[in-house]
Amino acid sequence: MTAPDPSHDLDSLLPRLKELRSALAQAVVGQHEVVEQLLIGLLAGGHCLLEGAPGLGKTLLVRSLGQALELQFRRVQFTPDLMPSDILGTELLEEDHGTGKRAFRFQQGPIFTNLLLADELNRTPPKTQAALLEAMQERTVSYAGTTYALPSPFFVLATQNPIEQAGTYPLPEAQLDRFLLHVRVDYPTEAEERDILAQTTGSHSGAVPKVMDAEAVKALQTAVRDVHISPDLLSWITRLVRASRPGDGAPAEVNNWIKWGAGPRAGQSLVLAAKARALLQGRFAATREDVQALAAPVMRHRLLLSFAAEAEHKSADDVIAALLRTVPIPA
Repeated sequence: MTAPDPSHDLDSLLPRLKELRSALAQAVVGQHEVVEQLLIGLLAGGHCLLEGAPGLGKTLLVRSLGQALELQFRRVQFTPDLMPSDILGTELLEEDHGTGKRAFRFQQGPIFTNLLLADELNRTPPKTQAALLEAMQERTVSYAGTTYALPSPFFVLATQNPIEQAGTYPLPEAQLDRFLLHVRVDYPTEAEERDILAQTTGSHSGAVPKVMDAEAVKALQTAVRDVHISPDLLSWITRLVRASRPGDGAPAEVNNWIKWGAGPRAGQSLVLAAKARALLQGRFAATREDVQALAAPVMRHRLLLSFAAEAEHKSADDVIAALLRTVPIPA
């Protein structure tokens, strides 16, 4: 039986992706690549970790995305004294005034939402980080022997500040693997920074219109899975991920600079992200350009650098660039 043509059901949905980008542009100046990667994460059904210096609009971008989507949106400011129950929820003892009987009722925490902004995730202790990341992976919360399903769609956007180390708790590599994409937020260009100054110091509010509801998001996430990817491209993604692991046959850069390479989840993430990028651009087949554009955001947080790399001031992106140069590209 042949697969249904995905374009048949998407004729009315694909234009709304352009509307979503336009809506975000009303509040966020520039950062086109960051916006694209966030939308890719949304379409692929994965979570994103945004990293950038203070004042670059990370929180504004996520809040604007929440405004543009007709989804339940909540923000949690992570602090050193935040406990797991502050995110997941807790049980309250309630008394029935008619009968005098007492019973526990589970009070859901802010994680029970469609879009969660976890602001400055690296400021909270590992215990609270682990509670959030477990819920991200399982899409459920277990409390007192009862499992509660999280809403669908469920999308976590976490931010962290890379330059402030005092009072922070860096995420372990195994927990970073829960994020589909690690998005780097860089400084704006001079023209963009001038526009930011003009837009944020005047009376214009930059309100973001709502352009998409939960059903549309879920339909697009389903459509991403139907985007075609060729066997040659799947083989190339497999070779890229496997080549990131030190050992015989690995590129010299990997053996010199990598202590631990990416696992199979990196390959799954790269396939889904490439499919989502194709759909975002109105295509129903992923290309090698999609893979090349997303290799760094998908893999940079899944590579553990060696001491030699740190001594030579090499980053995970340098290794990924070497992989894209040395692993043969399908014709």
